Amino acid sequence: MIRHKLAGVGAALITPFTPDGRVDYDALARMIDYVIEGGVDYIVALGTTAETPTLYLPERAVIAMFITNHIAGRVPLVVGVGGNSTSEVLDQLREFDLRGADAILSVTPYYNKPSQEGLYQHFRTVSEHSPLPIILYNIPGRTGVNMTAETTLRAARDLKNVIGVKEASGDIAQMQRILDERPADFLVLSGDDGMTLELMRRGGDGVISVAANAFPRRFMQCIGRAKAGDFDGAQKEYEALDEAVRALFAEGNPVGVKCALSVMGLINDRVRLPLVPGSEALRARFERLIAEYDLR
Repeated sequence: MIRHKLAGVGAALITPFTPDGRVDYDALARMIDYVIEGGVDYIVALGTTAETPTLYLPERAVIAMFITNHIAGRVPLVVGVGGNSTSEVLDQLREFDLRGADAILSVTPYYNKPSQEGLYQHFRTVSEHSPLPIILYNIPGRTGVNMTAETTLRAARDLKNVIGVKEASGDIAQMQRILDERPADFLVLSGDDGMTLELMRRGGDGVISVAANAFPRRFMQCIGRAKAGDFDGAQKEYEALDEAVRALFAEGNPVGVKCALSVMGLINDRVRLPLVPGSEALRARFERLIAEYDLR
């Protein structure tokens, strides 16, 4: 069942760029191999960490196809399909070749700040047109609107192809209500690396992770212990990652993770404006942390 395949750790894949700003497909292939070899359970393409708002729609379609082909069935794939216009999201569903994907991740509409009823009607419409199961994505710090537990649960109960939520509200009480009242097999995934263990301790199913881009092997060791119910062991494993994970977000995402990956020699640290590369201080911080904690 697809819900079981998408528990655990999904790597929220970056989009590498060449020095002149084009998509770097050689580096993208390296990143796909790197996270799969690091043990991630699945890959999430075209999410927040992929700088999707700066990608043209044709670029997104090509990236989705490239990732599908390079994964070649090794792990499941979730493709980000979202936006602040419901009709534009439907356009993406028509334009993208989703035949190799297992589910879509769809963010709450941003900037226009819909009501809870507006959020529900948006996802109802998307669900009616989606050929794949849907994971909702709630990230109020970026979108300007919080999808409440009540709205998430309403969608989970009413919309049969809505199979889970990536919760990045930072509100553990909200997450707990979803956990307590969710339908059977409804996935509750952390959208914050630092909250993953607490959410899993309470019955959550895993995380869609930024850290798994940079430190997949070490991060999977930590989450593997949590999946086995050894939360003390997982917390001990996480102690070696804690400062590095915080550093990933010190200057924003994906600025931090691209800086870390460039230190490790996997990509260059090019981002698209309005983002700018990480500072020299951040780069020095990652050089120290990667060496000190053996994070390669």
